[in-house]
Amino acid sequence: MTARVLITPEAEAVVNQLRDRYGPLMFHQSGGCCDGSQPMCFEKDDFKTGDSDVKLGEIAGCEFYMSRDQFEYWQHTQLTIDVVPGRGASFSLEIPLGVRFVTKSRLYTADEAADLEAVS
Repeated sequence: MTARVLITPEAEAVVNQLRDRYGPLMFHQSGGCCDGSQPMCFEKDDFKTGDSDVKLGEIAGCEFYMSRDQFEYWQHTQLTIDVVPGRGASFSLEIPLGVRFVTKSRLYTADEAADLEAVS
């Protein structure tokens, strides 16, 4: 199966650092408020998903969600979550560390698109 969302080793190291401090985590790709379309990391129970969200998969042991409307635009791309120096303006947990998560994307190949993981 082709994964819909991946994570770089650098971003995974930040996730592990955050997990050590906060416990179980989850991601939600924001829909455009504040930082535009930025992946945000929350304590697992601090962000409530609903019928308007889809689960794309898991990265570094964290569920990754996106709003269904936004997924319509991103469904043909594989997302890779990375981390860069700088401070975003969101509520994401990595902000005090002086880094922020970013989403990189690329179109699936025809073979990958035919073998995609299902969203839920």
